[in-house]
Amino acid sequence: MDAQDDVNQGEFTWAISNFSQQKETKLYSEAFTIFGCKWMIVVYPKGNKTDHLSLYLDVPDSAMLPDGWTRNAKFSLCVIDQISSVHSIRHETQHFFTVREKDWGFTRFIALSKLHNSTGGYLANDFLVIKAKVSVLIVTPVNIQPARPTDKFDSYFTGLEELINAAETNGVSVGSSLYLQDCALTDGSPSLEETEKAKQSLKECLSDLFRLSMKERLSETLSTLSSARTGLSSEEKIAIETFQANFNDFTSNFLTFEQDNAEVELHKVRRDQNFSAMKKSHETHILYKQLMDHLAKEEEELKRKMEEVKSGRNKLLSDWEILLVESEDVKSGYKDEQKKVAEAEKKKRIAEERMSRSTIDWSKLKAQFC
Repeated sequence: MDAQDDVNQGEFTWAISNFSQQKETKLYSEAFTIFGCKWMIVVYPKGNKTDHLSLYLDVPDSAMLPDGWTRNAKFSLCVIDQISSVHSIRHETQHFFTVREKDWGFTRFIALSKLHNSTGGYLANDFLVIKAKVSVLIVTPVNIQPARPTDKFDSYFTGLEELINAAETNGVSVGSSLYLQDCALTDGSPSLEETEKAKQSLKECLSDLFRLSMKERLSETLSTLSSARTGLSSEEKIAIETFQANFNDFTSNFLTFEQDNAEVELHKVRRDQNFSAMKKSHETHILYKQLMDHLAKEEEELKRKMEEVKSGRNKLLSDWEILLVESEDVKSGYKDEQKKVAEAEKKKRIAEERMSRSTIDWSKLKAQFC
């Protein structure tokens, strides 16, 4: 037998030798203590009026406890597969133990045929190993100082509040998005008038290169000017030819930059959505905490209505458990998106560096015409 106890929860392991040779209708484990409360495992080797092994958790000192005692406990019982632990069978439940219901468990835990199957590991060397895990939630009357049921919520949401404060301190910056469309280059030798118009168009493109329609217009303008035989100085021709030669690289790098930038913005939006959900969860936590304080006062002032207050309290704790799970999901989502933002920003920086190299020629060209 082996027992472990950690504040309001603990576990106990019971190994029964020569199990298949047991003649008794039911067997009792040694009593073990968790959270100041005594417990005992009860097993029916041949089943409790069934063809299944029956397992229960029992309060062995029920007759010696004060009148009106109750215990609210969440517990699990497990039959260990001693050959392959992944095949171990575990059932979990929650129960209010009282003088009238001092034991609780599972009448049909595991089929006796399966338990005694020689190919399985439940009765290795004719040993049956049972593990009980017990978490004591509420004890009345209180003979020890139990942990408050709100302690784990306070601890969790304090950490959540720190995460929210840290995020608000760091802040979120939102960048702008740019978009260019692909187009084909054109050929032809323009007239002097067409060349002058193209030069004027080039100035306008260079003044607002990243406007939605500028890429196509810039491509057409470069095509016109590269074919012009008059109206351009030799320096202008060199600048145009140089930029046109790198035009595809420039547009490709800029498109990559735009895609990475859009990915950054998408992850930021998702991160902010999760952040809002976290804040809402924390606000709900504060409200629940106020409700819990109110219920605690009622419990002290109106002992005659203790059972009614307990019912409301347990419902609130159940909802709180759900909130805890939901909050963990959004917190996990927030952290995942935060990582993705960092990764996307790294990709964006690489794209910016590529774009910077491609923009040098554009700057030279702009210096010639603007």
